[in-house]
Amino acid sequence: MNKAIKVLIVDDSMLVRESARKLLSAQANIHVMDTAVDAIAAWEKMQHEWPDVIVLDIQMPRMDGLSFLRKIMAERPTPVVICSSLIANGAQAGIDALAAGAVGLISKPKTDVQNFFNDESDSIVAAVRAAARSHPERLRPPARPVVAHARPNPDPVERPSSGQNAENRVIALGSSTGGTQALETVLSALPSGLPGIVLVQHMPAGFTHKLADRLNKCTGLTVREAQHKQPVEPGQALIAPAGKQMRLVRGLHVFHVEVLDGPVINRHRPSVDCLFGSVAKAAGAQAIGVLMTGMGDDGALGMKEMRDAGAYTIAEAEETCVVFGMPRAAIERGGVREVLPLHKIADKIRYWATRF
Repeated sequence: MNKAIKVLIVDDSMLVRESARKLLSAQANIHVMDTAVDAIAAWEKMQHEWPDVIVLDIQMPRMDGLSFLRKIMAERPTPVVICSSLIANGAQAGIDALAAGAVGLISKPKTDVQNFFNDESDSIVAAVRAAARSHPERLRPPARPVVAHARPNPDPVERPSSGQNAENRVIALGSSTGGTQALETVLSALPSGLPGIVLVQHMPAGFTHKLADRLNKCTGLTVREAQHKQPVEPGQALIAPAGKQMRLVRGLHVFHVEVLDGPVINRHRPSVDCLFGSVAKAAGAQAIGVLMTGMGDDGALGMKEMRDAGAYTIAEAEETCVVFGMPRAAIERGGVREVLPLHKIADKIRYWATRF
């Protein structure tokens, strides 16, 4: 028998605590070890018994949930699922939580809590089970931006590509659980002269715009949520909007993206398989594909198509993945040319870009 997942529920609402306790306690192999009215009380309980997963509210007295999340990640990284009304509709608090190390988001309503836990029981239980399989201790602080053009005389071997050569190539990234931090680590280390980037990060609706804003501010690249028919330009990263499918298309002179209301592919919209498959067809050997941390196998088929088309393909190594599901599936399918830890991926992308 699998070991029961020990869950600690932290919320200042008694109704939420009891509703969550009732739901999770009824599940096989989930044990609600305790509940706490706020972060301070939770921390005291955790000194006696440490949970496998923490279900955490944000708005609480004495210490807010985001501050508590950062404390947990600094002291003893533990899977945390944020369950809060403050993350509805892509609110900034949700992005801040993911950036701080949360592995899941549950947007709860301000009213009718009991019906919410009944209606959304499957997704709540799935979030807790997924969190239990994650490894937030593998997170690393994002690298600081490497701005190659800031050096007066960069070595020719290290000089990023630019102009027409860069416009004819593309960098494709895919990630899911733990991907917010992984993307920041990789994008922060890329100079602005490299070929354009297209990427899929699995997120709830409304959050990809906020993610783009965050990455635009903390990296040296121009990061935007993609729009239909938008060109893919050097120094720019386009994020597939949550709830849409994104494909790469080759135009007369440059690549552009199509953002469509397509069907769910491999349980996701946007899907990494959808993006990578289109990159294989549109760019072939003029692309590099990177599949990073994430649950499931989305991207494995698309990465195999990319490799078969001549693209250079990379999977993040298990040692740095918060969840090794997606990279593992791609490796097993035969679509991966090289396996690298997260902190070495940007260097490989830069090296690939200088070889053309």
